[in-house]
Amino acid sequence: MNPLPTPGPFDGLFDDAAVFPPGDLPLPQAVPAHLAHQDAWYAELVGPFLCGANRLADLAALAEPGMPVALVLPGGPEQLAPALAATAGLTVVGVELAAGARAALAAFAQLPDGVAGAVELPRGPGLFEELDVLAGTPYRAKYRTGGLAAEAFPTEAELAAFIRACAERDLPFKCTAGLHNAVRHTDHATGFEHHGFLNVLLAAADPARAEEVLAERSGKLLASAVLDLTPGQIEQARSAFTAFGTCSIAEPLDDLAALGLLPHQETP
Repeated sequence: MNPLPTPGPFDGLFDDAAVFPPGDLPLPQAVPAHLAHQDAWYAELVGPFLCGANRLADLAALAEPGMPVALVLPGGPEQLAPALAATAGLTVVGVELAAGARAALAAFAQLPDGVAGAVELPRGPGLFEELDVLAGTPYRAKYRTGGLAAEAFPTEAELAAFIRACAERDLPFKCTAGLHNAVRHTDHATGFEHHGFLNVLLAAADPARAEEVLAERSGKLLASAVLDLTPGQIEQARSAFTAFGTCSIAEPLDDLAALGLLPHQETP
């Protein structure tokens, strides 16, 4: 297999969630690490630095001008105005809000020009109706693909249904949690079933086969399928699956390199 050229299917895919569980890296370590990612050969693959509202003052003291930051606000719309007021000196490029779709859309009226919005919607009954509300807006859906308990991980069928629903509505989405690795696998320590980000990427390229693709555990087959994607299929996949938050930038890069999908250069 030949390494994929850039720009390619992984550009901007890895949002830096180093300060969130299970990584929990302290800000004085996470910020320099992110700045190093921005200067590295793989910089085009790394998205913004994700930060919660309670750490913005400390982040402002550590960040360099121009460092892209996305605010993660699990507390809902009431967190948005105070968080925006605390971002002086930061380059805010996105806001991720946990809320119902209508409440989030009303809150997003406060967003400055050029700041993207994503809405983390609750899983379960009513999800597709919430996606209907988001459809046709400038905003993305955010979907939780893991966490610290087994029930935080959706099944292949559940995630496939979400991906198909977004495709039917022409609604882009990002994922959060549990996607550090490229290929679907069972975590030996916890027993949790983790989705792979290559599985999600390929499911976004072909939503009709999403459940089958999400269940695939062969890295060799998934890597070959990615290399076979046409430019149009890559554009479709990435227009749908825009990014995912990962507390480790090194893990997904190491996986891609091991599968022959990145140049053989030293990863962080």
